[in-house]
Amino acid sequence: MTGPWRPVEADDVEVALITGRDPLRRLVEADIPAIILRGACPAADCAGLVSRFIERGLMRDPRQPAPPDAPLRIDIGTSLGNLGHDQPAFFAHARESRELFTTLFDGFPDPVDLLYGVLRRLAGDKQVVTAREPDGRLYGPAIFRIHYDSQFYAPHIDHVVLREKRFNYAVSRYPVQLAGVLCLQNAASSATTQAILHHCPWSEEVQPHLAANTYHEYARGLGLGHCQVDLEPGDLYFFNTGLVHEVPPVVGDSPRIVLAVFIGYDPGHPEVFVWS
Repeated sequence: MTGPWRPVEADDVEVALITGRDPLRRLVEADIPAIILRGACPAADCAGLVSRFIERGLMRDPRQPAPPDAPLRIDIGTSLGNLGHDQPAFFAHARESRELFTTLFDGFPDPVDLLYGVLRRLAGDKQVVTAREPDGRLYGPAIFRIHYDSQFYAPHIDHVVLREKRFNYAVSRYPVQLAGVLCLQNAASSATTQAILHHCPWSEEVQPHLAANTYHEYARGLGLGHCQVDLEPGDLYFFNTGLVHEVPPVVGDSPRIVLAVFIGYDPGHPEVFVWS
């Protein structure tokens, strides 16, 4: 590395825009690891939404004993990665998610609208829209991911083409995939690390090390840098999912909860597609 690889970090999107030229393009070019906006959503609203999820039975109450077969991850929303193998089922599920979201946030500022609004300001003159197929079928607009004790993600990338090989979806036209993540709740321990972002784009050379879980040795051998993203509830960040990244294990009874989107970005295209 020729110098420190640091995020653009601010407590206001306008400050983030002033801090550097075209911040989304800087993510695309891996010039910066992330754009971090502190306090994008009030922490009290984040806690209120988590209580709403428990009240509606959308997630298990961490105060109650977990059944033996309890999953380590619960999604509130539609995951293309998990459901995309069956297009009719995926788009039917996405319809249900959009319907759920029409009432789920009653009494709170809509966190999905908040995330989209920040992205629109970062995207400049581009139009930010929920991803859709040419026939008008809409994807899920966003997803809440709830991670319980011991859940983690080893070094990997996220990309509909490079990783998932989903060539039959409109989002596959985008060469670059970004992500936006809003922290609603950290794990029960004092750990606030949401992700470790590595200064390493995916390549055929890197893939065997991801598959064999030897990426850390590979990165150390090349002197590749990384950035640790620490968030408090209400903080929001954006990053390039085509770069290697990982998520440390959740520790404790209270789950880590985030609102997440994927973002299809092409500097030469007027629309930015968003999906979950």
